[in-house]
Amino acid sequence: MEKFNSKILVEPDDNFTPEVRAWSLEKYKLVGSYCDIFTNSMKDKWNQLVYIDLFAGAGYSKITETGNTYLSSALLAMSIPNPFTKYILCEEDIDRYTALQNRVKKDFSHLDVTIINGDSNKIIDQVYKSIPPFNKGNTLLPFCFVDPYSLNLHFNTIEKLGSKMLMDFLILQALHMDGNRNLAKYLKEENEKIALYLGNNNWREEFNPSCNNYSTNFVKFLADQYLNNMKSMGYVPEKNMHQIRSNEKNLPLYYLGYYSKHPRGVDLYKKVEKYLTQQTKLEF
Repeated sequence: MEKFNSKILVEPDDNFTPEVRAWSLEKYKLVGSYCDIFTNSMKDKWNQLVYIDLFAGAGYSKITETGNTYLSSALLAMSIPNPFTKYILCEEDIDRYTALQNRVKKDFSHLDVTIINGDSNKIIDQVYKSIPPFNKGNTLLPFCFVDPYSLNLHFNTIEKLGSKMLMDFLILQALHMDGNRNLAKYLKEENEKIALYLGNNNWREEFNPSCNNYSTNFVKFLADQYLNNMKSMGYVPEKNMHQIRSNEKNLPLYYLGYYSKHPRGVDLYKKVEKYLTQQTKLEF
């Protein structure tokens, strides 16, 4: 079967289009390829396949280095040969939200799409209620892509979805571009960002004080803590994290962490990684 082209070049339109760096194309390639293999593999096994995007963006992204415009995650997920039966998209920024609405209406009105304006951390109950009902005779399997700009994702947000049903996650984890760079700030007692990210107010006590000045240890700590949190909800205890690096200096930026409650999901993710030209694994 021919592989889905998850780098879809489009003509600019009159709607708002954010600029992103060239390394975002690797992220789009991973999420687009996974959506394709996910629906191809699961369409005959589940009655409903749902795509959830908690930071959906505008649907288009302009690459700073080239000026070219590409489909971003939400519209990529709608462009696959075997679409999901339902799409739930969440976007807080009003310009991105409006642009996404317009683009979905123009090119994807034939699909079942719910677009919600708001911070996914605050309206996750509304996102959950938008998931179609299911039972033994009407089975459902969601895939949730989470693409925050920093470590501004609350673990409670993920827990409200993952603890209640079978759901696969692909989560951008800004462990270097945010966690690494801001370790000194986050160690201050008044800063709650890591506590919310991990769902753990006592994380400072658990993070070895002797390692406070070594950011690589902080990256490992965050990754391990997050995996342990996911394991507590029944997710496979395996670290599947794809590293994204900058184009200029090859510096680590963030990871795309994949989580599934079934080994079959992990197998699909590993197949997708083979599609990528740069095979960078998480190393400590």
